[in-house]
Amino acid sequence: MALMLRLDDLSVGYPGAGQPVLAGVSLESQRGDFICIVGRNGAGKSTLMRTIAGLQVPLAGSVALEGEDIAAMHPAVRARRIAVVLTERRFSPGLKVEDVVSLGRQPFTNWRGRLTDDDWRIADDALKQAGASAFSGRYFDDLSDGERQRVLIARAIAQTPSVMILDEITAFLDLPGRVEIMSLLRRQAREEGTCVLLSSHDLDLSLELADRIWLLDGSGGLAEGRAEALIAAGRIGRAFDTDEVVFSNDRKRFELR
Repeated sequence: MALMLRLDDLSVGYPGAGQPVLAGVSLESQRGDFICIVGRNGAGKSTLMRTIAGLQVPLAGSVALEGEDIAAMHPAVRARRIAVVLTERRFSPGLKVEDVVSLGRQPFTNWRGRLTDDDWRIADDALKQAGASAFSGRYFDDLSDGERQRVLIARAIAQTPSVMILDEITAFLDLPGRVEIMSLLRRQAREEGTCVLLSSHDLDLSLELADRIWLLDGSGGLAEGRAEALIAAGRIGRAFDTDEVVFSNDRKRFELR
């Protein structure tokens, strides 16, 4: 597989805030990887993802996309190569589903910002890939949480990115909805060669579905590997166990002590 992302001695956080949220992170991801980023609240998942997306400057080190420093990329170039989906993203009232998805093609338009027939075809194909074609013609604000997430993923797919970064997008979905969305993203990675990074509080599903896990331990460190290796090494338990709840390595789930 081709190298996609490279994090080199990366430290992320906020200038003037004292200690970095994460420090000295060095790892790589390949084309077609489906990676779940997990950790306790406040461990730094969103900060890491914003830095990888180029929305936040690293405190130290670098993030490279196919050998090119993301922080140094022109915003227009970055918008063609990296798609970002956030839970808090809001759109202007009155936009229909196809309008939202077509926004994924804006980085590729000319100075007039007009979409070509090919752009509309790509947007329509993205709706189909995301299982959202049935929502065409409806207003985005009228959709359920699960339907909106499919449309936002379709917008990201329409962007034809090298990397797709999704921050806690399954947080408000029921279990079937979370399974469907995560399965969709894993399929997108495998079939299109996109490197998909998904932060999630759903540890059970992440351990089951992800190709690789990036585990933030809450003390400024990050462990990376396959789920079974992290479980066997006791890394999951050390990151998540509390006085009342413990992660069972044998059952691969949380249990009361």
